[in-house]
Amino acid sequence: MARSKRIAVTGGSGQLGAAVIRELLESGYEALSLDRNPAQAAAVPAVAVDLNRYDELAGALRGCDAVIHLAADPSPYSRPAHLVFSNNVSSAYNVLETAAALGIPKAVLASSESAYGFPWAVRPLSPLYLPIDERHPLQPQEGYGLSKCVAESIGEMFHRRTGMQVVALRLSTLIGEDNFASLLAQMTGEPSAGKRLLWSYIGLRDAAAACRLACEADGLEAVSLNITADDTCAGMRSLDLIRTYYPEVTDLRAAFLRYEALYSNAAAKRLLGWSPTCRIRRLPD
Repeated sequence: MARSKRIAVTGGSGQLGAAVIRELLESGYEALSLDRNPAQAAAVPAVAVDLNRYDELAGALRGCDAVIHLAADPSPYSRPAHLVFSNNVSSAYNVLETAAALGIPKAVLASSESAYGFPWAVRPLSPLYLPIDERHPLQPQEGYGLSKCVAESIGEMFHRRTGMQVVALRLSTLIGEDNFASLLAQMTGEPSAGKRLLWSYIGLRDAAAACRLACEADGLEAVSLNITADDTCAGMRSLDLIRTYYPEVTDLRAAFLRYEALYSNAAAKRLLGWSPTCRIRRLPD
């Protein structure tokens, strides 16, 4: 995608939205922030948009070459469960429906590792194998994780209907670099605290770079990609974590020698030319 292209970012006033906009500007793009409550000191043009209003969305997205959809309720506990689910699903549909009507060829969706089901599982849930790649079954037990699965399916539908490229990024827990030390200290002191997350994380800048690269990539059709760091945020080595907290998982499809991540990011590296640069690891090998 040429550097003169214009990219809209829904949820542009949020933590990730602001990082994505910085990434776009630094890479030579024109960016537009769409948000229900735009930041007062936005670095780019900011438009107040209700994602349930097609007329507002159409007016805001007209003239854009891609859209990065980040706006969503961020967890099962943001609001009552039915509202979290309905908001996340309807907003994803509305953004892609409007983009399709305008002929926008590329969209990026902020999906989540929660689509796999582990972070918010109500009943005990273990991986079928490790590391978890994109072929692993999605098994959410609550509305937030399910909303991410449905949003990915919506993206696949729009690709089938229009040929739009839709890249869903299954983001791990977002961590700003200023929080690295405190998170590592927490996980080192009590590794069980990170079990549901499989001790995964992703630096904010790396997540933003993945969003940009997903806009730049061509020929991906509709695809979902894990976006996670190369290491865990636990003080225990990965094989020890598995043996201690997931002893029932015996299908290991990679060598776990040090602090390797339990989610595979190999597909994102291959398809996007992306690689995480932020590392929480400060422990000796």
